[in-house]
Amino acid sequence: MSKPKETVSRTLMVALALCIACSVVVSTAAVMLRPAQVVNQTLDIKSNILAAAGMLEPGASANQIEETFQQFDVRLVDLDTGEYVDPASVGVEDPMKYDMYKAASDPAMSTRIPPTEDPAGIKRRPNVARVFILNSGDQLERVVLPISGYGLWSTLYGFVSLEGDVNTIEGLGFYDHGETPGLGGEVDNPRWKQQWVGKEVYGDDLTEPGIRLVKGGVDANAADKEHKVDALSGATITSRGVEQLVNYWLGDRGFATYLKKLRQGEV
Repeated sequence: MSKPKETVSRTLMVALALCIACSVVVSTAAVMLRPAQVVNQTLDIKSNILAAAGMLEPGASANQIEETFQQFDVRLVDLDTGEYVDPASVGVEDPMKYDMYKAASDPAMSTRIPPTEDPAGIKRRPNVARVFILNSGDQLERVVLPISGYGLWSTLYGFVSLEGDVNTIEGLGFYDHGETPGLGGEVDNPRWKQQWVGKEVYGDDLTEPGIRLVKGGVDANAADKEHKVDALSGATITSRGVEQLVNYWLGDRGFATYLKKLRQGEV
């Protein structure tokens, strides 16, 4: 009698061969698509920077985004000293290839933040951050800064753009978060983001950031209304997180030292 064609060993061999073939196909596709993914990720970051700065045209093509972004000078800043640093000091040639959030997970490239001094909930802060500067001749026109911090369910990543006085907010937006749609997710609502335009970060002494998100909305006659924004309805924790992360990154542990030097023309 002939042996049965279907055996356990043959079934396992076919399954193993199929798994190997699928793994090769998936791995090859991942490797081949990686350059395109990097290009798209970089383009998305540039789009969000332009959006925060109020420079992103509706329906702009990739070429238009790249052309507009070329107006910016991309620099790396030591957050402790407020001075610009050579990209080579953090292992890159192009500042756009520096990942400050990846650096934050490396103890050699970041600083641990004590819980009592970490309102943004980021745990570690990179020693070097990336900034985006736009000059008009010798005059500073705007500076765009990366910001991040914990909301209710997730870490929010975004940008805030300041006008040439390095105090007035030109725009704010988040490009990555996992907040609740319809509640904390309203950080993406254009009407809410519009409220940030024209708000002032610092008081008359230009030292301590004082942005506040007000539950129930900002009264038109409220004192210091230039520092206040409506809180997100039904999203108290997300609102508090946004307030804390903005003030953290524009405070002494964030960009304050750099912004002071930028305002005084020292960098």
